[in-house]
Amino acid sequence: MADAQKVEIGFEGGQVISVRLNDDELKDLREQVEKGGWHDVKTEDGVLALFLGKVSFLRIDSGAHRVGFSQTRPD
Repeated sequence: MADAQKVEIGFEGGQVISVRLNDDELKDLREQVEKGGWHDVKTEDGVLALFLGKVSFLRIDSGAHRVGFSQTRPD
């Protein structure tokens, strides 16, 4: 799956699923969340069947990765 980005799907009750989606799948998921019901999401790992009526948030990775320690020193 080319150009996939990390997306966390949060549900009522606190459960979160992390998946990697390409732009088309992410756009489709966002449109389907508004409609609710069942929806199949094609991920890098396979197909994920979701009941979208229980989705409470989508967290989309910004792509800005921070690894390591800060370059600033405390005074």
